Amino acid sequence: MKRDLLDKLSHWKSNPKRKPLILQGARQVGKTFLLKEFGQTAFSKMHYINFEKDQIAHTIFEKNLTPQRILSDLTLHLETKIDINNDLLFFDEIQECSKALTSLKYFNEELPALAICAAGSLLGLSLTPGSFPVGKVEFLKLHPMSFSEFLLAKGDVTLLDFWKQAESKDPMSIAIHEKLWENLKIYFIVGGLPQAVLSYIEKKGEPLEAFSSVREKQEALVTSYIADMAKHSGKLNSMHLERLWKNIPSQLARTQDGSAKKFQFKDVLPGKNKYSQLVGTIDWLRTAGLLIQIPIVNQAQSPLHAYKKESFFKLYCFDVGILGALSQLSPKTILDYNYGTYKGYFAENFVAQELLYSGHESLFGWNEGEAEVEFLYEHDGVVVAVEV
Repeated sequence: MKRDLLDKLSHWKSNPKRKPLILQGARQVGKTFLLKEFGQTAFSKMHYINFEKDQIAHTIFEKNLTPQRILSDLTLHLETKIDINNDLLFFDEIQECSKALTSLKYFNEELPALAICAAGSLLGLSLTPGSFPVGKVEFLKLHPMSFSEFLLAKGDVTLLDFWKQAESKDPMSIAIHEKLWENLKIYFIVGGLPQAVLSYIEKKGEPLEAFSSVREKQEALVTSYIADMAKHSGKLNSMHLERLWKNIPSQLARTQDGSAKKFQFKDVLPGKNKYSQLVGTIDWLRTAGLLIQIPIVNQAQSPLHAYKKESFFKLYCFDVGILGALSQLSPKTILDYNYGTYKGYFAENFVAQELLYSGHESLFGWNEGEAEVEFLYEHDGVVVAVEV
């Protein structure tokens, strides 16, 4: 599964002033697979450490954080020589070893020739103060697969070309539009998590069996995300996280026009009906990459940040396929496109994801009186409105 982020990784490699790179993203979006693929194809050799599985590797960073000494110990631990000028050193699940994260600062200062990549799903949730190498690392973020990446994974190269050319002023033919539309509905079911995409591709010749397999995989992924909540936040907090996360799809039931409104705090968690009581839970889910938070502004003027209120926002699921699973919408209902005003929420969720994939990390919604526009972003100081 070719990911668009490979191009950015290649640019990072060729930059003579590169710093150690941290690849962020929710669990199961494909960070490990992507960096392994990158390491195996772009470097002479890749050296892999998983700090979640390899407890002995933790001890290498206990003595001191001198890069040459660490490399020497890693050479013995991995039983292979690390070529500073031609190899890639890959630290996976780096959030499990705060001292390894801190060491990136010293690798940047004392051993800049060595290419180091790290991946972490829950950075910022479990690290101690002072462990983060501020200003000494670079960041990239990996999202679930976009619609174009999904088409490529399916092998629909010709259709993908038409999709990419859709920016031109020439109208798209009805035949091509219908083919893309059918594939978009499939994407609404499958989403962009690589395991779900693979489940569909392996059995796409038998659609009923393929969609059933996808839903089973998505339900297993939901269970694993909930297990992560318990592991990293404790039993009581994890119950709050799970309840709020699963509440996101049901928010649409409060509207009649199929358009997502401001997130309502009432009845989400027992005895908590104010933003101040829920902000910690929302921040945890956002930091873990499991939801998309879109601030609502009441003026469509630059700078948009100046017109947002902390307690006014919309929440979307990080992956449209997981949204379907959490909503318990059957694949047939989505294929038939027969789910009433909820279609509007699905469409918004999809557009939010695509805008994020395109690099628009600062998205806003706009609302004044009875009027609204789903998304706003700034481009070269100009506010761009996206109506869904």
